[in-house]
Amino acid sequence: MPFQRVTESNIFYEQFGEGADIVWVSGGGGLGSDWHAYQIPYFETDFRNTTFDNRGIGRTTCDIPQPWPVEAFSDDAAELIRSVCDPPVAVIGLSMGSAIVQQLVLDHPELFRMAVVMGTGANSRAWGWDYQEAEIEFRKAGGSLDGMMAVCHYAATMYPARALGDRELWPKLKADLLAWIDTGENEVSLIPQWEMSLTYDQAGRLPECTVPLHVVAFQEDVQAPPQDGKEVADLAPTGEYHLFEGMGHCSIFGHTQDVLNPFLKELVERYR
Repeated sequence: MPFQRVTESNIFYEQFGEGADIVWVSGGGGLGSDWHAYQIPYFETDFRNTTFDNRGIGRTTCDIPQPWPVEAFSDDAAELIRSVCDPPVAVIGLSMGSAIVQQLVLDHPELFRMAVVMGTGANSRAWGWDYQEAEIEFRKAGGSLDGMMAVCHYAATMYPARALGDRELWPKLKADLLAWIDTGENEVSLIPQWEMSLTYDQAGRLPECTVPLHVVAFQEDVQAPPQDGKEVADLAPTGEYHLFEGMGHCSIFGHTQDVLNPFLKELVERYR
């Protein structure tokens, strides 16, 4: 199994395909392997794809006690990219992974030819703040979610109503979510990863961005409402905003990957 030792962590990563590099950065509670079912088969024929477990989840381990700021997650990824990729690379993130990507392009711009951030914001606010804080406090008090209770709880924030009500699609989404919940990784990672998602704030630094930054928002995203992504694109001088109707926070997994994958590939190919 491939591991890369960096300053504070021992990172588990995998690579697929050959060609120019794409690095995929997972969201809170997500493993690097989340990208394997729906993205890697589409991209590995033309690119070398790197996926990895962020600190706080999966097989990656960290020597530094919590809490971990967004800069710590970003520095892990930057060291991994320098070690196992051929920079400058394309980087794609979702949710918490987008916060990491935004920090990467601010702190390590020389490593990137372009970046895509999906389901993102410059910071956490309003309902998003309350939702994350409530989950964190629930776990700190000893609470946990598993089985179908967890599936139904998270599905409502990950997919739009039309997908949840689709009688053919829902059983497939349910199976994916059950497999994720059954790993137990979300419970393990929720406090160390979600606390960073709650407290990070990049609004003051995004005007410094020099890397082409494509901000993808989803009209039905309740975790990262579209206006939050629009703010990121407006703050970054290199920002370009893309809004997709009828999609939710995690529609790229099992719902609309057939639409989003070609779009992402076209963006990456602009900068080859």
